[in-house]
Amino acid sequence: MAKCFVPLLPILLTILLLAFAVTESKAYSTTTPFEGHKPDKLTHLHFYFHDVITGDKPTAIRVAAPPGTNSSTVSFGVVMIADDPLTEGPDPSSKEVGRAQGMYTSTDMKILSFTMVFNLVFTEGEFNGSTVAMYGRNPIMSKVREMPIIGGTGAFRFARGYAQARTYKLVGLNAVVEYNVFIWH
Repeated sequence: MAKCFVPLLPILLTILLLAFAVTESKAYSTTTPFEGHKPDKLTHLHFYFHDVITGDKPTAIRVAAPPGTNSSTVSFGVVMIADDPLTEGPDPSSKEVGRAQGMYTSTDMKILSFTMVFNLVFTEGEFNGSTVAMYGRNPIMSKVREMPIIGGTGAFRFARGYAQARTYKLVGLNAVVEYNVFIWH
């Protein structure tokens, strides 16, 4: 009987070790009840975005333009970096409430449309020090454009929502854009 058991011993030890290893390993992911910040309110922000490309003090600059962009009617491939003021009113001298810091690039070969990647950094009022992350497509010739809010910091931690943009004024390449932003946080 003992001789029958000896050949099975390595198999039994392997099964025992595997059983032990499986019960001792950590799971790939875990889901636990969340006891931290839970989104409970909707905030509507209204401000004006000032994108100044020309003049002595531009707030947006071209950092890349591939060959052939000059022949493109929609500036396909142009990449702009911006630190644009956000103000309470459409006049550039109205009270600044924050900055739009990020980049936009022409990503449509047929119509003038940008992919926007911006942090809306608030510097005044109850949201001073908080940010909102906006990322999305902006077909700038449309009357109203909608872009998603995909996150935030400070008062806007776990933010989600959307931003609606309307061109208020366009002078050459410089634009004033009215924003209505709806944030669930």
